[in-house]
Amino acid sequence: MVGMASNKFSEYIIYVDESGDHSLTSVNEDHPVFALAFCIFKKSEYTSEVLPKINQFKFKFWGHDLVILHNREIRRPEKEFGFLTASKEIREDFFSHLNQLMEELPFWIVTSVIDKRRLKEKYNRPRNPYEIALKFCLESAYLLLQSFGGLHHVTNVIVEQRGVVEDKELEVAFNRIVSHGNWYFTRLPFKIIFANKKVNSCGLQIADLVAHPIGRHIINPEQENRSYKIIEQKIIHKKGRGLKVFPKTQKAQSPG
Repeated sequence: MVGMASNKFSEYIIYVDESGDHSLTSVNEDHPVFALAFCIFKKSEYTSEVLPKINQFKFKFWGHDLVILHNREIRRPEKEFGFLTASKEIREDFFSHLNQLMEELPFWIVTSVIDKRRLKEKYNRPRNPYEIALKFCLESAYLLLQSFGGLHHVTNVIVEQRGVVEDKELEVAFNRIVSHGNWYFTRLPFKIIFANKKVNSCGLQIADLVAHPIGRHIINPEQENRSYKIIEQKIIHKKGRGLKVFPKTQKAQSPG
C-alpha cells in the first residue's frame, strides 16, 4: 500500500493539545488566551524512553497503565485522581514524581499563545485564534525539524478529535497552511492525524500536561508556576519562534 513503507515517514512525530477555547464571541476573563502546544518526539526515544517511563509512573500510582493523564482532572482533582485529596503527603509525592517524569522525558516544544482580548482590540475582523496559532506552530516545527535534518519525509501531527464539523474545519485549515499558506511559501511535510479522545496515547497526554501551564504563564508570568519552569526548558527558542505570543503589546502584526 502507498504510504505504508517505513521510509515514507520521518524520524519524528508531533502530538498537539490546546488550553482555553478559540471562540471570540465570549472571552473568559479568567483565561482570556488560547494556547496551542506542539510536543515533538524522536520516534526512537519515544519508544525506548517515553513509553516505558510513563507506564512505570502509572504502575506506581494506579497499578495499571489504563489511566489517562489529564491536566484538568489532576488540578481539580477528580475521577482517577481523587486520591490526591487524601493527604498533603500523597499529593506532594505524586507531583514530585510527575515533575521528575516531565523533566526526564526527551521532547521539544514549540507553542503559540493567542491573547483573545488583544486580538479583538487590534483587528476589526480577527481570524480564528486556532488557525493563527496553528500556522505559527507549524512554521516553528518546520524550522526545528529543518535544523535536525528531518524534513526528507512526512511527519505525522496527532490531534484529538473534537467533532465532525470542527475536525473538518481544522483539516482544511491545516492543509491550507502546509500547502501554501505559510511563511516559507513552500509545501510543509506534515500530515494531520485525528485521534479519538479515549485513546490512551502517551504523546497526547504529555501535550495535555504542557498546554495549560503555558497559557497560565502568559496570563500571569509573575505567578509561581513550577510546571512551566520545567516545560520552559523544553521550548525551542530558535530565531525567536519557540514561544510565539500574538498579538504583541507594542504594535499590531499581520496574523498572516
